[in-house]
Amino acid sequence: MPKWVKLEERLVGEEEPIFIVAEIGINHNGDLRLAKALIDASKEAGADAVKFQKRTVEVVYTPEELARPRENPFGFTNGDLKRGLEFDEKEYAEIDRYCKEKGILWFASCWDEGSVDFIESFDVPCYKIASASLTNHALLRYHRRKGKPVILSTGMSTMEEICQAVDVLGPEDLVLLHCTSTYPSTPEELNLRMIQTLKEKFDCPVGYSGHEVGLATTLSAATLGACVIERHITLDRSMWGSDQAASVEPQGFKHLVKDIRLIESALGDGIKRVYESELPVLTKLRRF
Repeated sequence: MPKWVKLEERLVGEEEPIFIVAEIGINHNGDLRLAKALIDASKEAGADAVKFQKRTVEVVYTPEELARPRENPFGFTNGDLKRGLEFDEKEYAEIDRYCKEKGILWFASCWDEGSVDFIESFDVPCYKIASASLTNHALLRYHRRKGKPVILSTGMSTMEEICQAVDVLGPEDLVLLHCTSTYPSTPEELNLRMIQTLKEKFDCPVGYSGHEVGLATTLSAATLGACVIERHITLDRSMWGSDQAASVEPQGFKHLVKDIRLIESALGDGIKRVYESELPVLTKLRRF
């Protein structure tokens, strides 16, 4: 089975350019204008796609959790916060239109069946399943019934749980992302060699979803063979919001994309050859 999936006209997988996802998530803070600014920044940086997050708040959270006191820009409870961060149909229709205008793909991680149906109405090229949902086998099956490729993050999961999720989803049209679900993650807990472990274990493309501070370790994921790289994007890491500190600002994201493309070019094909540019040096320095 070929280790790649097709997202519209793009092949994602081995021997293909790394597919770079700028995760907007909830960094839009419930503001459509900010969401558009993040789409602009992602496109300018050279990302292939942007990713959002969709939840049916009353399904994902218990009444007790929604009622928990939590002061925030939308009110004084956790429910006020969660509802304030959700975009509705009108806003997602504008996101869909705007991304098409800008020429960038978009999709979302859906945390419940109703959200899957909601996002399906926009005919997205794939679905992202968050690490928190990896053990929700009913939700995994529901995604599969839509017939779209699935990108699955594997943070806070055991290898046994990952194997069970792959058994449920099947390896076809599946991309696994190695991930550590700490915001931000420390270098000591990134365990980037898991990219290679997953590549050896499963018959599907493997990528990386990073939540660390800085770019060096994400670039290391590219050298280890990640075919998808996902990082959160923000306009300003000091902005209000739970994910901002583990995100990359526009200029940094631009550097990330540039350096990933440089790494791809430098890795080559592994076949030893003498380059034409070396011949004058060879003639001058080698003693036969």
